Amino acid sequence: MQAVFGVAQHKVMKFGAGVLIFSALIGCQSVPNTDALGNTRYQTSTQPSNKRNLDKKEIARVRTALAAQYIRENKLDAAQQQLEKAFAADSRYAPAYDMMGVLLQQEGSAINLAKADEYFKKAIAIDKDFDQVRNNYGVYLSQMKRYSEAAAQFEIAGSALGYDGRIGALENLGRTYLKLNNKAAATKAFIRAIEGNRNSLIAHIELVDLLLEQNRVPQAQQLYDETLQLVQDKNSPRLLLQGIKLAAAQKDIVTRQKLSQQLLSAYPLSDEAKTLKGWLSNPASATWR
Repeated sequence: MQAVFGVAQHKVMKFGAGVLIFSALIGCQSVPNTDALGNTRYQTSTQPSNKRNLDKKEIARVRTALAAQYIRENKLDAAQQQLEKAFAADSRYAPAYDMMGVLLQQEGSAINLAKADEYFKKAIAIDKDFDQVRNNYGVYLSQMKRYSEAAAQFEIAGSALGYDGRIGALENLGRTYLKLNNKAAATKAFIRAIEGNRNSLIAHIELVDLLLEQNRVPQAQQLYDETLQLVQDKNSPRLLLQGIKLAAAQKDIVTRQKLSQQLLSAYPLSDEAKTLKGWLSNPASATWR
């Protein structure tokens, strides 16, 4: 199973993991740092859930947007300066506190990681309906291995109908439950993500493995075929191994051998290739995961 989170999906998990992604940050402004499969993601925007003093709020919004741009460019000192100006313009502008949490987490030192927690909490205290901070705080909590707390934040964001980052939050929720070894809850979260967006790549990939573990081969095959369409048949080590598992489960020797050759040739040093080699050396006793 891939790591769940990246740096601010950090899709700046959807836990892979997207600092964390997770897919690039989702929102009006984003700080992307994700892998090809869109691991957990941070989400950034500059819009709170209610209206305040428009002049001060607009200044704070622009400064926060500039900070997001600087974070994308890894100009962290410049981002800090813009956020301080945002606070000076409007000390109760929740997106600025959220962005500061993302900034401090991306810097990554122990001191700043501790400070990030307080900024995320401040954003929530100012605007409890600001859904984006729930996702970003969840990504932070996951990085700190506080998975149960992270799941609670992802659940709030994933249940917020109309929130643009809702599907990413559900993907993050599913991957967090995998970290908690709660595969039933993870399955439900990924199904919710697909129900909300049939193009959720993370949910497809994770569900294929979960369904295979449950020996639900036809359902896994259907999702796998959909996944290949989503990636336009651009294989990765994980997708190739999933195809090999499905072929083996259905006794399709030709497909199994074809995909095995592709995996070993294209990605000989990958974890998936090592897993395959272990299975080939002892197919009766080797385990897939």
